[in-house]
Amino acid sequence: MKIFVTGASGFVGREIVKQLLLSGHRVRALARRKSDLEGDAEVETVVGDTTRPETLFPLLEDCAAVIHLVGIIREFPGRGITFARLHTESTRNILQAAAKQGVQRYLHMSANGARPNAPTDYHRTKWAAEELVRKSQLDWTVFRPSLIFGPQDMFVNLLARLIKTLPLVPVMGDGRYRLQPVHVADVAAGFVAALDAAGSANKTYSCCGPEIFTYDALLEVIGEVLGRSHVRKIHQPLSIMKPVVKIMQNLPLFPMTSDQLQMLLEGNVCTDATWKEEFNLELSPFRTGIEAYLK
Repeated sequence: MKIFVTGASGFVGREIVKQLLLSGHRVRALARRKSDLEGDAEVETVVGDTTRPETLFPLLEDCAAVIHLVGIIREFPGRGITFARLHTESTRNILQAAAKQGVQRYLHMSANGARPNAPTDYHRTKWAAEELVRKSQLDWTVFRPSLIFGPQDMFVNLLARLIKTLPLVPVMGDGRYRLQPVHVADVAAGFVAALDAAGSANKTYSCCGPEIFTYDALLEVIGEVLGRSHVRKIHQPLSIMKPVVKIMQNLPLFPMTSDQLQMLLEGNVCTDATWKEEFNLELSPFRTGIEAYLK
């Protein structure tokens, strides 16, 4: 079938497109510029913008399903890049275009931790987008991945660079907050499997890997893969770091925002493994996964 994919040029999007093609699907990928998806002759690239609903309707013609992946991890309000606009408004626009064009199947990328009363705008806008999906008349499936790792990821590769270059790796707080990282290939496999799984319609899946680590333990695993016997850490008091991050977050090159710090501290784990069971997934262990691209 022909699948319309938004966010196809992103970290997760490229893996999903690859697996869709390997599964025999045809892909029409939405990009803001043709150059965003250069190099893959098998992908039909169309230019449009999920924040501009008038560009979407004609692009969905002849598509059997939509996979909506558009999202950001950081806002730049001065450039119109906000969670509300990219998460919630974009979702409303693509849902309306799909319904108008008669596309019934819809797969949605959300985030583990999305909830109505979350302390971060990121999670609240992800929840608001989910609510729009649930209220639609489409056959929807929502995926909520935890921390996603894989080649070209922004998290593990950053930590690896810190471990390799700094004598002491800074850690916010006590480092005991828990993470359950999931491989990008496993997330993509869930999306692709859901297209042919009728029982996945109108369901929400939390997507986590097979292991839970504290942040400190995660650093140690990355260090071991890099050949370090021990990662020396310096734990930063939150009473000092929270106001520092709040002040510095408006600088584009500063690596963290208050929302990101809050989400890190609250952890990122799943309470069930339904997605693994229903889609018959063999989840990649964290160490095995990162060895493939860090060594």
